[in-house]
Amino acid sequence: MDIASFIGLFGGLGVVMFGALLGGSLGSLIHLPSLFITGGGSYMCLFLTFPLSYVVGIFSVLGRCFKTFDYGEKTLVQKLVSFSEKARREGILALEEEIQDLDDEFMRNGLRFVVDGTDGEVIRALMENELNQMESRHNSWITLVNAWATLAPGFGMLGTVIGLIGMLSNLADKSSLGPNMATALITTLYGSMMQNWLFVPMSGKLGYQNSMEAKSREMVIEGVLSIQAGDNPRILAQKMLTYLSPKDRKVIESDVLKD
Repeated sequence: MDIASFIGLFGGLGVVMFGALLGGSLGSLIHLPSLFITGGGSYMCLFLTFPLSYVVGIFSVLGRCFKTFDYGEKTLVQKLVSFSEKARREGILALEEEIQDLDDEFMRNGLRFVVDGTDGEVIRALMENELNQMESRHNSWITLVNAWATLAPGFGMLGTVIGLIGMLSNLADKSSLGPNMATALITTLYGSMMQNWLFVPMSGKLGYQNSMEAKSREMVIEGVLSIQAGDNPRILAQKMLTYLSPKDRKVIESDVLKD
């Protein structure tokens, strides 16, 4: 569970509601027709832009913003250094037994190429292509979230126009002025909140998760190629440590840089 996302979600809403409460208009922020126009209309427009499977699946992707993912950078360094040491002592073929127990399919496939004697350039091309395809899939979802962020304010303005039309077409009925004006103004508020409170921040969180997963896979690629090239385990360790933050680096530096 990503506590930061929950803080942002409820904290942002709480600040807006508290500000409205201070202004004496908290109850007026709840207006179902405006929410229907802004949220429902902008969501329906996504079907014009993206395939059905993407639009239906967007909610599960947004749910990832509230989960934490451990990409195990420190564990990756330790595993790769350990594999390098074994390969230096017993030969590349000795890694075949280790491969069977790996949960990381990306690393397992890369080491399988090494054990099979595949050329280093071919290994790099294959693994980088898989990495690029992963990032392409992730970026498609991020683009979808950004599209919703772009559409929401537009439908907020559309709701404003609808409210003004209703108000201006029936000026004689003073009882309708308030509801129509509420629709006119609150749809703009909802559109702005959907963009700035929800979808732009969520897009940023998904982008961060993508970059972290891509970094862990880059580490695997460099480690696998280092093992294939027969590099000294200390050299491999130095390469891997450059990917870690100074704090994480200090935690495992003494273990992987053995004399």
